[in-house]
Amino acid sequence: MNIVNPATEEIITTVKEDDSKSLAHKRNLLKMGQKNWAARSLTERLAVIAQFYHLLDVEKERLAAILTAEVGKPLQQARNEINGARTRIKWMLDHAVQYLSEELVMDTPELKEKISYGPLGIICNISAWNYPYLVGVNVFIPALLAGNGVMYKPSEYATLTGLEIEKLLKQAGLPDDVFKIAIGAKETGEHLLDMNFDGYFFTGSYRTGKHIYERVAPKMVACQLELGGKDPLYVADDVKDITAVAAGTADGAFYNNGQSCCAVERIYVHEKVYDDYVSAFVKEVESWKTGLPTEDGVYIGALTRSEQLTVLELQVKEALQNGAVLLTGGKRKSGTGNYFEPTVLTNVTNHMKLMQEESFGPIIGIMKVNDDAEALYLMQDTAYGLTAAVYSESRERAENILSQIDSGTGYWNCCDRVSAGLPWSGRRHSGIGYTLSHQGFRAFTKPKAWHLRS
Repeated sequence: MNIVNPATEEIITTVKEDDSKSLAHKRNLLKMGQKNWAARSLTERLAVIAQFYHLLDVEKERLAAILTAEVGKPLQQARNEINGARTRIKWMLDHAVQYLSEELVMDTPELKEKISYGPLGIICNISAWNYPYLVGVNVFIPALLAGNGVMYKPSEYATLTGLEIEKLLKQAGLPDDVFKIAIGAKETGEHLLDMNFDGYFFTGSYRTGKHIYERVAPKMVACQLELGGKDPLYVADDVKDITAVAAGTADGAFYNNGQSCCAVERIYVHEKVYDDYVSAFVKEVESWKTGLPTEDGVYIGALTRSEQLTVLELQVKEALQNGAVLLTGGKRKSGTGNYFEPTVLTNVTNHMKLMQEESFGPIIGIMKVNDDAEALYLMQDTAYGLTAAVYSESRERAENILSQIDSGTGYWNCCDRVSAGLPWSGRRHSGIGYTLSHQGFRAFTKPKAWHLRS
């Protein structure tokens, strides 16, 4: 399998894909190694992950360069991702004892009731390419801390990063038979779905997630899906600093080239501030530097997948044919690499693909609304339910709107952010299950109830 640099279209290297035989061998090693790992104390497991946390910092520049080369994100954003992953790991290290230890429910001379949290066993983590460190540590760090073995399949677009993760975990002291990498694309994933694991944890598109869920269902094992979003944002008429809000929300829509499940994908603006907001928004977008992700100051790098260029072109074309107005961008850049101009369209409607289908690229539609009621109606008009955001001077006003939206996360005066202490979850086409917070630890355990009568 060729590993291609999306910014230059050059082949970085070639790796050997796993087949059913090699995957079965790795699965058998995990089966033997997981029991010994689970038998270790939580203190010992914490020490290994703490060393991995340290090594990520030591190797950050090298790791960021590899990440940028294979996914196309600007080098500073690659550094930011590794820093963000370390922040999450630190939270997990600080809270693992609290959430993985036995929980005493009743303690009397006659009866003790408690809950223990044992590992699921061996889990299969089919991960994503857009934030391989961030979405990876959401799963394999709490899984390992809980005593599980992990078969980790990085996306074929982030293979080298996956191999580096494995290398650093082993360097940190993780036994070789506790964490294994599955290398390859769709065929490798299908082999994994044919095998027996004690849990499947996937991050990616709704279409692939639905396929995995249907394949795994007969096994009656844990299955969590962190899927996409069509995340709406509303700018109310009481916003005071419209320029700052425009800049912040533009970043929320276009950071990492818009290749984020929680990126802002639809913007609704109250008519009283609409013109000022759009003007400031476009000015901010047009100030960004596009180019090779290794160049200083570049904000928009290359899209990771060349196929997405066509998706974006079709969304722009369909929107324009139905009356949308193109304010900036709108097409792929000529020359080498998977580059698409940062694109802003207005006069859009919720019937357009741009406002209904996940874009996962540097493109946004902005729509004028009359009031909060219209904004709420349009924000709810989606099959997804990952995040929603409201910008307003009034917290009460924002919470009133957000409480009526069926999404896993609500933002007031912020967007496109994740906190390790809060559960990360989606509704409907945005997935099922939880990572992060205490629920993200418990997702990788089997609770057992104990009734102990003296």
